[in-house]
Amino acid sequence: MSERFPPLGRILYVDDEPDIREVAKIALEVMGGFTVHACESGEMALAEAPGFKPDLILLDVMMPRMDGPETFAALRQIDSLNAVPIVFFTAKAQRAEVQALLELGALDVLAKPFDPMTVAQTVSEIWMRHHGWDG
Repeated sequence: MSERFPPLGRILYVDDEPDIREVAKIALEVMGGFTVHACESGEMALAEAPGFKPDLILLDVMMPRMDGPETFAALRQIDSLNAVPIVFFTAKAQRAEVQALLELGALDVLAKPFDPMTVAQTVSEIWMRHHGWDG
């Protein structure tokens, strides 16, 4: 399967909640084998993402100062990141909110809380669908 599309290796995870950020980072690294760089804010993501060169960005919606949609828009202004797929994480997974995030250009929207045992597989499936795999 992996020969048909680029492998997912590097994930930038942005979340202001330290406990959630750590659980997600560990789950993605241990269960998925990904290299994960975690950021605690949109501002930190903007500063560190270009150097990290992520394949995929996982972005919390509700954060102080610079929320997920604002961070999304700012990431899209950085030439080296404007085509990197972004998946939102949100506790407000109502249909209208999800639709609004997808209309921004998000690849997908995942609900919080998430299951640490399956989040890496879910992210992998989103990546594969993005590259034309229909499972």
